[in-house]
Amino acid sequence: MNEENDRLRWQLKGLRQDVPPSRDLWPGIAARIAELPQPSTGSSAGRERVASLPLRARRLVPWAMAASVLLTVGFLWQATHLTSAQEEPLIRQEAVQLTRDYQGALAQIQGAEAHPELGGALQELDRSAEEILAALDRAPNTRFLLEQLRRTYAKRLALTQRAMMS
Repeated sequence: MNEENDRLRWQLKGLRQDVPPSRDLWPGIAARIAELPQPSTGSSAGRERVASLPLRARRLVPWAMAASVLLTVGFLWQATHLTSAQEEPLIRQEAVQLTRDYQGALAQIQGAEAHPELGGALQELDRSAEEILAALDRAPNTRFLLEQLRRTYAKRLALTQRAMMS
């Protein structure tokens, strides 16, 4: 199988041949570029465009410019307002929601904590979850911590359900 792949590679390399163009292509490219309309530069071009507009449209130009400035300021203000309104990063928000879901599920299966053999393991899992939440407070964009919290809650719920069955 490996020898066949090597043989095919060598055959493919043998097929590749650089073919130069039959004629020099650059003069034709340069001629087409020269035919393109050239953009005008300088401040007089803008004045010429405005002067070529009808009188009614010329009266609207300052208002249009003022409106565009106001829109820009409004968008910038809104963008800074929105970014400051976000209280927590997305991963931290997911962790808070995960904790709420976990507490709701745990409330539905109450009574299993009293099982004497599993009490230490349940407390250890709770302590681990608290440490992970504290670490998420320090580094709220850490997906690994969110996954660890998810696994810890899953183990805690599974152990609680096992305690209820026994």
